[in-house]
Amino acid sequence: MKTLRYIFPIAFLAIFLSLEGCGPVIISSRPSHPTPPWFYPNRVINVRYIYFPELTVYYDITLRSYLYFENNRWIVARSLPARYRNVNLRRSRQERITDYYGDNIRDYHSARKPRTRRKSKN
Repeated sequence: MKTLRYIFPIAFLAIFLSLEGCGPVIISSRPSHPTPPWFYPNRVINVRYIYFPELTVYYDITLRSYLYFENNRWIVARSLPARYRNVNLRRSRQERITDYYGDNIRDYHSARKPRTRRKSKN
């Protein structure tokens, strides 16, 4: 009977440690919707939009749709247009927008300051 007393805590600890290595936890306003396969954060994060600066494309995690600028207006679509078909979003540079959760990305995009890359001192 003494061995059963030790087996339960050890089993619980083993299960907990195995779940610990499963990956990050994503907090979203709609957690029942899975994130796209190219999005893999390395920590707990609350984010609604992912921005791809080279493409000028946003991805809305909440609505599971892409927002991109075309013909002087913002387009919302479930998939990217054909011109982005060969782009690998996993390898594209991404910026997680952690300071905006609103619905009007147009206002956010026009108000944001463009980030410049730091030049190395070498």
